[in-house]
Formats: sequence, C-alpha cells, structure tokens
Amino acid sequence: MRNKYIENFENAQIAEKNIPDFRAGDTLRLAVTIKEGEKTRVQSYEGVCIAKRGEGTGKTITVRKIGANGVGIERIFPLFTDSISEVKVLRRGRVRRAKLFYLRELAGKKARIKELRRK
Repeated sequence: MRNKYIENFENAQIAEKNIPDFRAGDTLRLAVTIKEGEKTRVQSYEGVCIAKRGEGTGKTITVRKIGANGVGIERIFPLFTDSISEVKVLRRGRVRRAKLFYLRELAGKKARIKELRRK
C-alpha cells in the first residue's frame, strides 16, 4: 500500500505531462533538453521503442536507434522527467511482443518492423 500523499503528487506529475499512447515497436521522436554549461538546447532522439517498464512516475522507456556505421544506440528515458519536452509517435509497429530485445542481434532489413495498418 502506497502513501496517499505520494500517490496524489505522482498523479499530479503525470497529469501535467502530455504523453501519447504508444507501445513497443512504435517509432518515436523525443525532444530531449540538453544542458551544456550555461546553455540549454533541445535535441531530437528518434528510434524504435523496444521496451516499456515501471509504473507511475517511475515509468521508463528504452529507445533504440541505428547510429553511424550501423552501430545500435540504446537510451533509457524516464518518461516523466523534465528533460523530455515532447514525445511524438511517427510510426506504429506491428509486433507480437512487449519487449523487443531480439532486435539487438538483427541488422539491416531483418531489423525492420512492419507498420501497423489501420482498418
């Protein structure tokens, strides 16, 4: 059983953040605020969501993208952090699993995810 004050605080944190509905396999574009010394800037990070875990304000997502020379880069983002200003779903993926860790071993065309077609 959780403390009701902490629960109310977490619900307020979640309510003020506008996060779209997405699943593993979806291609996301995250607007991440980066602080360099005194300056701050917003950089977009685009990749496939391979995992969602946690609940409440502790929810995290793992996003994988292919960097230079075909090297895979994964980052774990806390979903309700202040450093993420926007989450945009670019493509809906058609997958049959909740965790797509098998994509780590695949490369090239085999690592592609089919797009979910709307009826």
